[in-house]
Amino acid sequence: MVKFGRVTALLAAATLMAGLTAGTGAASTPAPRLAKTGPISVAYIEVNNDSMVNVGKYTLAQGGGNVFDIGVIFAANINYDTAKKAAYLSFNPNVQGVLDNVSTQVRPLQAKGIKVMLSVLGNHQGAGFANFPSKSAAEAFAKQLSDAVTKYGLDGIDFDDEYADYGNNATGQPNSSSFVYLVSALRAAMPTKLISLYNIGPAASRLSYGGVDITSKFNYAWNPYYGTWGVPSIALPKSGLSPAAVQIGATSTSTTASLAQRTVSEGYGVFLTYNLGAADSHTYISSFTKALYGKDAVYIP
Repeated sequence: MVKFGRVTALLAAATLMAGLTAGTGAASTPAPRLAKTGPISVAYIEVNNDSMVNVGKYTLAQGGGNVFDIGVIFAANINYDTAKKAAYLSFNPNVQGVLDNVSTQVRPLQAKGIKVMLSVLGNHQGAGFANFPSKSAAEAFAKQLSDAVTKYGLDGIDFDDEYADYGNNATGQPNSSSFVYLVSALRAAMPTKLISLYNIGPAASRLSYGGVDITSKFNYAWNPYYGTWGVPSIALPKSGLSPAAVQIGATSTSTTASLAQRTVSEGYGVFLTYNLGAADSHTYISSFTKALYGKDAVYIP
């Protein structure tokens, strides 16, 4: 499930922080956060290789708070049951291991005020977010997503419409209604949780249907191409967008610093990172924290 080439006017600060702290539920109510101003930082973790706990190992110097505000479990899958002709939510053994061990993999992050989301990704089986055969099928999958968030005490769902291989197993091609039905049902089921869009794939360009526009149902959307700048094509406020995306250790520090500075200078509210591993990366991470927050990163093993 390693991804090849893996490749969403500013709101007031109080509004942004409220979006981060809403809806965790009793099991994940965070401890008070240290003060931090500036864009939020997001870390995708390839849990096939690395631990979610790495997200909590970085703080800003001089008591500046957590480096990362959101950690994303990468990734669950949307699979296809050929007998039932239905999509279903699937966890590989490594994702399931994180979920079975939320007390050590997730709760310590939430206790620090870090949100933990579950990314959902296609799995070459023909099932995707954009080809449900009916509204009820989309709503059934949304229920599986919201049930997982509730069961494991997570903070939201991230949609990544890659590798679906639409048409496999005699599945349909992308249609205009599916993603609208899916996101509408998911937002209704978890009104205070986070929903984000990895801005790629057929679903990302199908945000309106039958007079319903789901743009406002997302909290965040981000650029899916690491080492580049690209404003997601979704009409969210700048506070919810990450035009910058970097792969830790792979995107050069000079590019990373430049993208972080541009995030600040152009008034965007999110900075996306991918592939945070177990090694001490505070020097690399400082290349963006100095631009975003004016402080170096500190590694706490």
